[in-house]
Amino acid sequence: MKEFDVLVIGAGPGGYVAAIRCAQLGMKTACVDAWLGPDGKPSLGGTCLNVGCIPSKALLDTSHHYHDLGHLLPQHGIQVKEASIDIAAMQRRKNKVVKTLTMGIAGLFRKNKVEWLQGYASLKGDMLVDVTPNGGGDAETVKAGNIIIATGSVPIDIPVAKLDGERIVDSSGALAFAEVPARLGVIGAGVIGLELGSVWNRLGSEVVVLEALPDFLAAADRDVAKETEKLLRMQGLDIRLGAKVTGSELSDTGVKVNYETSEGSDALEVDKLIVAVGRRPQTGKRNAEAAGLKLDPRGAIITDGQCRTDVAGIYAIGDVVIGPMLAHKASEEGVAVAEMIAGQKPHIDHATVPWVIYTNPEVAWVGKTEHELKAEGVDYRMGFFPFRAIGRSHGAGDTNGFVKILGDTKTDRILGVHILGAQASEIIAEAVVAMEFGGSTEDLARIIHAHPTRSEAVHEAALAVDGRALHM
Repeated sequence: MKEFDVLVIGAGPGGYVAAIRCAQLGMKTACVDAWLGPDGKPSLGGTCLNVGCIPSKALLDTSHHYHDLGHLLPQHGIQVKEASIDIAAMQRRKNKVVKTLTMGIAGLFRKNKVEWLQGYASLKGDMLVDVTPNGGGDAETVKAGNIIIATGSVPIDIPVAKLDGERIVDSSGALAFAEVPARLGVIGAGVIGLELGSVWNRLGSEVVVLEALPDFLAAADRDVAKETEKLLRMQGLDIRLGAKVTGSELSDTGVKVNYETSEGSDALEVDKLIVAVGRRPQTGKRNAEAAGLKLDPRGAIITDGQCRTDVAGIYAIGDVVIGPMLAHKASEEGVAVAEMIAGQKPHIDHATVPWVIYTNPEVAWVGKTEHELKAEGVDYRMGFFPFRAIGRSHGAGDTNGFVKILGDTKTDRILGVHILGAQASEIIAEAVVAMEFGGSTEDLARIIHAHPTRSEAVHEAALAVDGRALHM
């Protein structure tokens, strides 16, 4: 029987990072993963690298370039006649990006001497785990001093829109379309639905998004959500809020989607339908409860907030525990657990996990929203600054969006930063650093920001908290 100091179950952004960090700290480490790529071969990286963050951003960038040919570049005096999109070439590029990065993880495993166990893991109790080969056959039992569960999440399926893998698909299927659907339906106006809907909209699809909730982007700041909805509608997304899907049926021409609103029953005909109503923790087939682990009603493994389960030596990280289902959150939890096992005292603050939605413009935030602060009775000040007052934004031809900063009235400590605009995913890191160090809005206001840059909007918004923005 093989024995390891640490056995990591799952090789997504949480699992593979945890395995590498454990190995760096001198522990004999193995990582079990059952993912198979489109070629039928084992592939590291989990959902994020194989059918999530990475391939979606590859397609997103392609769609941006194509869209800019007809909508942005003419403003710069650049004319391109009869531009076309080769979907097969786009998909080949996406697959190459994925292959490069998944192979890179395999290289990191070799470099750090992490043993890759290719197969399906099942907990047995007493720190024993059965590993069944991908192709079937007898399971191998391994023993570990510590176990890190990083099995991630899977798309939620709904009975009113059963996947057929061809015309009704989940997010994975939406990344593999062989052609641009003339009419595309999306169930769910969350992060995944909006990103995928935006990609295919830019490539030429007529996109209708059906969202059961009456509010758009309920988790985001209200000002950000309102402006984002307006801009996406201007781009051509038909967003229908308060639209509850009641059924769907395949036809010779596509998919008929039935839904209800406050005004009554309605129906929609599309060529393809994406079901993007969220994700759920992937714990059901891991024998979690048989090993003594407790699950919440959603199926997430219950931990103490520091990724420790009720079973000594077993930890859980990423999408399989409570908290935002974000790759970077999973990675940092993986590092923290590895260092805890090694006897160190790592730092991880779930209050400063940044969120990003890769629409155009991008949405990014960290910390509290205004409506959260009001609900909690926190006294705050707000600073606001639009990108239309930023020189770099005008030079680039993209002035949509703004930066909004919330600071504690008494201490001036930064409570939340919300950004809608180009490169918001990059700019938000400044706010995360400031908040991690307990920074104030005055700190951001006193720091020199390079000119001309989009990040100057952060500087001006910080000044605006105190009513002294210079360029508004």
